[in-house]
Amino acid sequence: MLTVDRKTLLLKFELIQASEEGRRVEEIREKIDSLSSLKIGHSELDKLYEEILSLPFVAGWPYIEPDDLEAIKRNTDTPKDEETWITRHELLDRMRGAWFGRVVGNMLGKPVEGWSKSLIEEYLKKAGCYPIDYYIPELIPRAEKSLQTYYVTGGLRGTLTKALRDDDLDYTILGLLLMERKGFNFTTDDVAEEWLNRLPFNLTYTAEREAYRNLTLGLKPPETATFWNPFREWIGAQIRADPWGYANPKRPWSAAEMAYRDARLSHVKNGIYGEMLMAAMVASAFGESDPLEVVKKGLSCIPRGSRLAEAVRHCVDLWRKHGDFDAAYEEAMLKYGHYHPVHTINNAVIVVLSLLYGERDFGKSVCLSVSSGLDTDCNGASVGSIVGAMVGFKGIPEKWYAPLNNTLETALSGLKEFKISELADRMVEIVAKNLTGHCR
Repeated sequence: MLTVDRKTLLLKFELIQASEEGRRVEEIREKIDSLSSLKIGHSELDKLYEEILSLPFVAGWPYIEPDDLEAIKRNTDTPKDEETWITRHELLDRMRGAWFGRVVGNMLGKPVEGWSKSLIEEYLKKAGCYPIDYYIPELIPRAEKSLQTYYVTGGLRGTLTKALRDDDLDYTILGLLLMERKGFNFTTDDVAEEWLNRLPFNLTYTAEREAYRNLTLGLKPPETATFWNPFREWIGAQIRADPWGYANPKRPWSAAEMAYRDARLSHVKNGIYGEMLMAAMVASAFGESDPLEVVKKGLSCIPRGSRLAEAVRHCVDLWRKHGDFDAAYEEAMLKYGHYHPVHTINNAVIVVLSLLYGERDFGKSVCLSVSSGLDTDCNGASVGSIVGAMVGFKGIPEKWYAPLNNTLETALSGLKEFKISELADRMVEIVAKNLTGHCR
């Protein structure tokens, strides 16, 4: 699994990660760039890896990005949970809105995952469906090869009959199963056990795959997040955030703290903060009607001196500056577009801008997030989940959820399909059981 070829590839990503973390990489860059032409073995690669990890930070590096939970909290703007309770009737509507919203947003973005904003726009214009206001259409003739799978499986407009399996949704279910088994006091080791028991290794990606491999090597968290894992600030943890928000309506810090325990298995720094931010925004959405307040409460749960916090604040400034989403997006990408298409920070930028410009309109919000490109299924799911919790199931137009027939596929071991409404109902039971007096 950690072959010479694999280590060689990971080293090149590690160099990028080190640079993004603020390390001085110039002195080792030439060695890493020339690796493909060298005959090199494990010991030499391991030495180069350790050399990268020990590189000093550049002078004047301005960010403070701790991994320890107490240090994270000391560097936040004192996040607070609400004491107010929520009626069971309201919670059920909002919970169904969140679950259906997440699934809908994921299915909207799934066919164009990894596409650029310009490519999505070009495709939609050819199909006569720009700007998008519904699921991705089939273009005749079928010119776009990356969509061939969805022609067959039914993932496009007019062919959807259920929600197709996706890792974003598998992790949401996995979080529910973990809380049903362990309650709210689960540990990072419990998360690891749930992965090993339920999650197919070949359906994990980037940071999760490296962390999973590290578990099979006998490593324990938090080393699973750092040993030969250059993807530790990518979006993988961010997509796992929602169940912690669902379980903590109006309790953003509690949601963020649960997200921390989950993220620590595979991520560090902004990878962790991305999951904490999204979980806190989801939790806040159960009690807020203003997207800006949701963003602010999420922001209060991550270190103010981090790159992610800076990016979120920048999005709010752009929203106040520009009346047009595209203008804000373009300016944001000038600053954050250099990150890999599945990095935490640039995709979080899309989520925040889509929430602010979406103005609590479900369809508008998810369409903005997906038409922006990058990790479209992840961003569509996050935005759909947050806005769905804000407006409730009754606030989602029927055209979005009707084609899914209340059915979600999963690849988790021993499972095949769920009723989406059943997942929401089970999450309400988790809240009622663990937050006595918070839900009546």
